Amino acid sequence: MKRYKAFDPPEYLNWTPDPDLIQSIKRSLSEHPDRREIIKDLGEDALLLIYRDLLRTRLHDIGLKRWVRTGVISKAWLGTGEEAVTVGAVRALDTSIDVVSPMIRNAGALHMMGMPLADMFRGYVATPDSPSGGRDLHIGNLGNGIIQPISHMGTSVTIVTGAALAFRNRGEARVALTWIGDGATKTAACHEGMNLAAVQNLPAIFIIQNNQIALGTRSDQHGAGRLHDWPAIYGIDAQICDGNNVLDVFSAVRIAANKCRAGKGPAAIVADTFRMGGHATHDEQEARETFPAELFEEWGRRDPIGLFETYMTSEGISVRKLEAIEVEVIKEIDRAIEQALKSRDLLLDPEEALYDGFSEGGVLIGLEKRPI
Repeated sequence: MKRYKAFDPPEYLNWTPDPDLIQSIKRSLSEHPDRREIIKDLGEDALLLIYRDLLRTRLHDIGLKRWVRTGVISKAWLGTGEEAVTVGAVRALDTSIDVVSPMIRNAGALHMMGMPLADMFRGYVATPDSPSGGRDLHIGNLGNGIIQPISHMGTSVTIVTGAALAFRNRGEARVALTWIGDGATKTAACHEGMNLAAVQNLPAIFIIQNNQIALGTRSDQHGAGRLHDWPAIYGIDAQICDGNNVLDVFSAVRIAANKCRAGKGPAAIVADTFRMGGHATHDEQEARETFPAELFEEWGRRDPIGLFETYMTSEGISVRKLEAIEVEVIKEIDRAIEQALKSRDLLLDPEEALYDGFSEGGVLIGLEKRPI
């Protein structure tokens, strides 16, 4: 994909595939026969759909960063470098019936579950026609199966555990999935939710998004031991996957979802990745001072989009097809941005700022369409 000097991490600007890295990724997939079989069954259309999702997710973040640089918004929370953890996971679900509760860094889940791109941008400019009615940039829509992100990290674990309990009690073959940052694994809510899910054998999937930092604290400063071993505390067998390899994430989550639907949940997946920016756009320089430059260089070679492009071309998919999809997605993003900016002309009536309960504000919109 095209690189943007003003917005991409510097390590991505002149990105070229590392042959040794590509070979190691292919070898790692071959080490898991069950994952390999799932990937082998993916046709060209399925691979191109995943690629489109990755581009939408990256370009959505670039659009937000443009807004920050031009003064439309003050800051944005981005998932640059971590897109595969979101895209691989959601694409492995049945988006017509399953439910997700993303972190704000998993914004790609929103458009994959069916939320219009323009609504994702409207959430940041707090327009009355945004999914939250302009009251909160943490947006969701239960009609699309999206439980909106929660600022208090780890809380989503208890929420999706409750959703999975409802699915189990009603005998529904549905799955509830959330992402947990490495720092959020230290919270009480995370512990309580995972423990209950394990004890009750619920169809919940917990993806531990190990991006190696909690806000501004390195993982070696906020936790001891190996995060890979952590789910075993709850009697949950953990799958470990390469969080920058979208197919590794996809196949691991598909296996987990199949087990959950068969009554063998919950599942935990530790996805190793790296945050290529700051906690938000305001502290990127500080974030780069937190880690040695060599670590950014190492993970810069592992750009999830570049790696997936290389994989697809090695499988015979033409560069021309990839370029055509990129042109289409750029147009989609530009249209969405234009629509969201037009919405700023709408003003929320003062009486609309007061409401009885969250349902008026959009938090529970769509509940009748997709009940939990």
